[in-house]
Amino acid sequence: MQTFVGGQVFLPDECVETTLTIADGVIVDIGGPVIGAEIDARGKIVAPALIDVHGDAFERQLMPRPGVFFPTDAALLDTDRQLATNGIATAYHAITLSWEPGLRAVDRGWDLMRSMQALAPRLLVENRVQLRWETFAFEALELIDWALQAPLTPALAFNDHTSMSMRAFDVRVQDRPFELASDFSIASFDDARLRQRTAGNAKRAGLSEEAYIALLRKVWDRRADVPTTIADVAQKARAVGAPMLSHDDTRAETRCWFRELGATVAEFPMVIEAAEEARKGGDSLIFGAPNAARGGSHIGSLSAGDMVEAGLCDALASDYFYPAMLAAVARLDAEKRASRLALWRLVSQGPARMMHLHDRGQIAKGLRADLVLVDWPAGHPPAILGTWVAGRPAFRAISAG
Repeated sequence: MQTFVGGQVFLPDECVETTLTIADGVIVDIGGPVIGAEIDARGKIVAPALIDVHGDAFERQLMPRPGVFFPTDAALLDTDRQLATNGIATAYHAITLSWEPGLRAVDRGWDLMRSMQALAPRLLVENRVQLRWETFAFEALELIDWALQAPLTPALAFNDHTSMSMRAFDVRVQDRPFELASDFSIASFDDARLRQRTAGNAKRAGLSEEAYIALLRKVWDRRADVPTTIADVAQKARAVGAPMLSHDDTRAETRCWFRELGATVAEFPMVIEAAEEARKGGDSLIFGAPNAARGGSHIGSLSAGDMVEAGLCDALASDYFYPAMLAAVARLDAEKRASRLALWRLVSQGPARMMHLHDRGQIAKGLRADLVLVDWPAGHPPAILGTWVAGRPAFRAISAG
């Protein structure tokens, strides 16, 4: 047994200075006597550990420079350590399954997930998977079938960056209609502006701009079969109880369509219409922690801070930068967007609920002892001093002062 002593403990509905005892991986007592080893939390915060529902920063470990790949095992081990030091005890790696070659190829997805399984005994935190499926990538269907049945307990996110790339040139990415609508207007393959728009994708895929456009043209021919393929994949995910998300919604129609398939989480909705439809329909909403930490979206979409203040956000995800989760809580706290306890729920209880993780996400007797020890002096940014995963210390730090 171990007892945290002297800390401000973030309980579900209040923050109080009390003791917290853990044993055999779970929380066994709150407010009782000191039992077992004492963990000094005086002047610090004891809070539920962070849960990241969408993070793809691991891609920088896999490919730190364009076209320069590092061994998958080394990249995953380093990513796992980054998660622990940032207080993230449960992480869903957003593994993109695309029709593109290179970093986001299906073969790389196979390699990543198999490596995660093999490395599991050596990892510090609980590494899970978000199957970030590009819906035109029929090449990924076999892998999705395998992953849904493997012990990866994945979430499934429906992405359509293909239609996003193919939208008409006079349509902002935030203004595009429902991608599967019959009147979705598209760009011309022969227009040089399409090569300019997709140049970054071509570089990531290791293709020339001309070769990328040629591949895109072939993939676009699949469009008529995409809706039924999505429905088939959604049915398989429902059968195993996998959480499902739609990504970058820009219309209420989009949100409704995916909700009917069982995708009850809206991930990074781009416009207020889509966010309000999600709330109206009882869906959960995720926004990017970097958006909140920086004070707005870097691509001109909704402000995560505004959505939090409006009650239209249930979780903040690391997206592309793991430290952003704690930084977002700090900034929104300084801006008085919500109470500190409510903000912390956006990185713990909210993510747990939408991912069906009923054993964690808050501090209560009988729940898993996923905890963080936080140093947060008044007027200064917070820092993680310790992360416990099912009662096991995954990270401990002692400040120089």
